[in-house]
Amino acid sequence: MSGARTEAAAGNGRMAQLVGWIDERFPLTSLIREHATEYYAARNFNTWYVFGVLAMVVLVIQLVTGIFLTMNYKPSAEDAFASVEYIMRDVQWGWLIRYMHSTGASAFFIVVYLHMFRAMLYGSYKNPRELLWLIGMTIYLALMAEGFFGYLLPWGQMSYWGAQVIVSLFGAVPAIGADLVEWIRGDYFISDITLNRFFAFHVVAVPLVLVMLVVMHIMALHETGSLNPDGIEIKQHKDSRGIPLDGIAFHPYYTAKDLVAIVIFLALFAAVVFFAPEMGGYFLEHANFEPASMLKTPEHIAPVWYFTPFYAILRSVPSKGWGAFLMVAAIVLLFFMPWLDRCRVKSIRYRGWTYKLALGVFAVSFVALGYLGLQPATEKVYVYAARVFSALYFAFFLLMPFYTRAEKTRPVPERVAYHAGK
Repeated sequence: MSGARTEAAAGNGRMAQLVGWIDERFPLTSLIREHATEYYAARNFNTWYVFGVLAMVVLVIQLVTGIFLTMNYKPSAEDAFASVEYIMRDVQWGWLIRYMHSTGASAFFIVVYLHMFRAMLYGSYKNPRELLWLIGMTIYLALMAEGFFGYLLPWGQMSYWGAQVIVSLFGAVPAIGADLVEWIRGDYFISDITLNRFFAFHVVAVPLVLVMLVVMHIMALHETGSLNPDGIEIKQHKDSRGIPLDGIAFHPYYTAKDLVAIVIFLALFAAVVFFAPEMGGYFLEHANFEPASMLKTPEHIAPVWYFTPFYAILRSVPSKGWGAFLMVAAIVLLFFMPWLDRCRVKSIRYRGWTYKLALGVFAVSFVALGYLGLQPATEKVYVYAARVFSALYFAFFLLMPFYTRAEKTRPVPERVAYHAGK
């Protein structure tokens, strides 16, 4: 028994020496303390707070599967579609890697949309977290760019014609539109050179920017601290050691809870990958299983589901120029939320009914626009419905300075309240 203890102590001593050697050359221990063991978060976090961690999990999945896909993918108009089929049929476990990557793309947007909605619920974009919100929105833009560039790479029918439609929107830019479209494509039409440059952006440029922005987002988050569901700054109440009275160490308390969420997420993720990777055509469109042909137009052209809310706004306006402008404005307005919201109370728990109603209408409008963007534009009822929900979407932002300034709020407690099971 004493021999086992001696061996364990010797092992611990060698580990301490190794950590000490690393600390002399790299701030490993201080980073762990600053961002995990001595990073204090509010003790009343709920389920809404797991989506940020899940976004990190999906990012890793996308990076790893993307690396393996590039080993067999050929970014040329002649070979791209055939190389994807080769990955699916002949590469060992290639079908699994491809389905993990395609499912991961949709999973990424699902967790990011829920993460953004949580910020709207609890006012995580308000002072002093404006920069945190701006960095997060820039991550969202980079993610949209990554999804768009990757959308063309399978070189299927929907990839080709979807890219054709989206790229042509830049032609609505006054004066330079035609030249801009030609510059993006690198040719007079979507061709081999377009595929090559989209591949370069999807595999190298945008992922580098995305990883850098994620690191900045985490650094900004740990500088200001995570806002809790009560919207109270826990740093205002500290004990004699400088530890927040309502805070607990992120590790091991929240890492243990996040691990449970990760296991549940991976189980659901695996269920989709193995049993419904196409998700009825929402994750992988049926038209994309046909090679791209400029001589054959799909009956119904629509982008993948995570772009359809903005696509519905685009189609709801008869003018191409105004439609493109409103589509861009729908995204840009999200950046200004910290300054559009004039209410001093952060959390929805203590805000008035006006903001609760407005946020509910906004959520319904966003989901409805996503559905309408998938429907054929030939049906007038879908176009009229898209106009109504587009108006409600923009009303949420444009009227925000007025209804948030006038809303009646409840008193916010000085200390956080723990709500069991919520």
